Amino acid sequence: MNAHYESLPRNAANHTALTPLDFIARAAEVYGERPAIVHGSVRRNWRETYARCRQLASVLVGLGIKPGDTVAALLPNTPAMVEAHFGVPMSGAVLNTLNTRLDTATLLFMLRHGEARVLIVDIEFAPQAQQMAHECKGLHIVLVNDAAFAPIPLPAGWHEYEALLATGNAGFDWQRPDDEWDAIALNYTSGTTGDPKGVVYHHRGATLNALSNILEWDMPKHAVYLWTLPLFHCNGWCFAWTIAARAGVNVCLRRFDAEHVFALIRQEKVSHYCGAPIVQSALAGAPAAWREGIGQRVHTMVAGAAPSPAVIEQMQAIGFELTHVYGLTETYGPAAVCAVQAEWSGQSLAAQAELHARQGVRYHLQAGVSVRDPDTLAPVPADGETMGEIMFRGNICMKGYLKNERATAESFAGGWFHTGDLGVLMPDGYVRIKDRSKDIIISGGENISSIEIEDALYRHPAVAAAAVVAQPDARWGEVPCAFIELRPGQSASAEEIVKHCRLLLASFKIPKAVHFCELPKTSTGKIQKFELRKLALEKSGPAG
Repeated sequence: MNAHYESLPRNAANHTALTPLDFIARAAEVYGERPAIVHGSVRRNWRETYARCRQLASVLVGLGIKPGDTVAALLPNTPAMVEAHFGVPMSGAVLNTLNTRLDTATLLFMLRHGEARVLIVDIEFAPQAQQMAHECKGLHIVLVNDAAFAPIPLPAGWHEYEALLATGNAGFDWQRPDDEWDAIALNYTSGTTGDPKGVVYHHRGATLNALSNILEWDMPKHAVYLWTLPLFHCNGWCFAWTIAARAGVNVCLRRFDAEHVFALIRQEKVSHYCGAPIVQSALAGAPAAWREGIGQRVHTMVAGAAPSPAVIEQMQAIGFELTHVYGLTETYGPAAVCAVQAEWSGQSLAAQAELHARQGVRYHLQAGVSVRDPDTLAPVPADGETMGEIMFRGNICMKGYLKNERATAESFAGGWFHTGDLGVLMPDGYVRIKDRSKDIIISGGENISSIEIEDALYRHPAVAAAAVVAQPDARWGEVPCAFIELRPGQSASAEEIVKHCRLLLASFKIPKAVHFCELPKTSTGKIQKFELRKLALEKSGPAG
């Protein structure tokens, strides 16, 4: 390196640590009077919201919170949850958003493992918090009241959120992190076996993913964003910070209800929202009357292992512009996007849906996404056939797993983050997921993607949700076994489903057994295939 270049100093004038906290400071400075929060009758602008976040930071410091401490939040998508994404890290603490659907024992594990010092809890979950308070001595509990619930007597030793904020300093001089590698958030994986792993995010990754969201979506200033996606899930894919960067509007939503969502989209002129395939399916299949009066273009982002092309096709049909992204908790949510090419528009709607269903290419500010042999790390050929493991590398990857050096080292082996998802690389360079490594069905020596079969099942008009797992078979080793949840008011037989699949799949991929039931799901809405594998072992042959 040229010594003259090297001699130029890094100093306070030309280098500062990246942090998404800058976004709200700028929003308040430049667009302070513009709306920031909508929640029922609550309407706040960016100046007010920034002041409240600083008050929160100051009172946390007053409670003894020090840099690197953990502050947990058991909150739905309400204003307090948005404020926590700024106020908690402004105090120097690490924000641990807890999944509101989890049982008390799991939440207790997370509070203890993360060594939470403070728990900010919504009134809806106060009974759980009271149970946990007995188990976590010394834990400060802050109760957030909401007009949706009747107030309750404040338990002894608890703080009330609004009263506590009123004692805070709206001009609190929060400090940016000393190092952008400092932790900003802790998120626990929703694993199906063993204890959840604590995924640690840094300020740099949160900043860059928040900006990538803007770039991938071409998100304009003052976008109106509806919180259909839980903020406890990968910090809402970093969109709390994204919306601040655009000085947009956070339309809060306590719980998902398709009719209410359409009402908010209409009333608040919502321009953007995110959701899992099950959310998109519920909206796409809703009565047309619920969508009446929505004249604006609505942009939606979907993520999931493989959203059904049928759902994608439905979203296009109702006029919602869909962007398909892919990622994991360990990559701050989305870190790959199915970037749309102009020439796709000339193809049939069904063909376009197939193209849109792929996981795609790296996010703007992610260094790489690749499909590689998990043992040799050699990239697979771009033939759409050779399977390997999908891997990421770059700034939009976690710091690592909290208190778990072995799992951290294994996940980053060879300088790539190993997702555990199997996929192929298409000739155009786009990644397509095929399955989780444990979900591939090996039948008579042939590898069958359960996702490919699920895609076919979702194309049946009566199917609301579908999952395919391997069922032991004396002749073939394993055969596909389908579990189907029907739409309300719809009916179908196993024979009808098999006949439908014959139109779309090779014969060896057709489910050899079809069962109808309500599918077991995790607290984040993911179908629990391990439970279905147990059922498949108990059953044999076709069933209705």
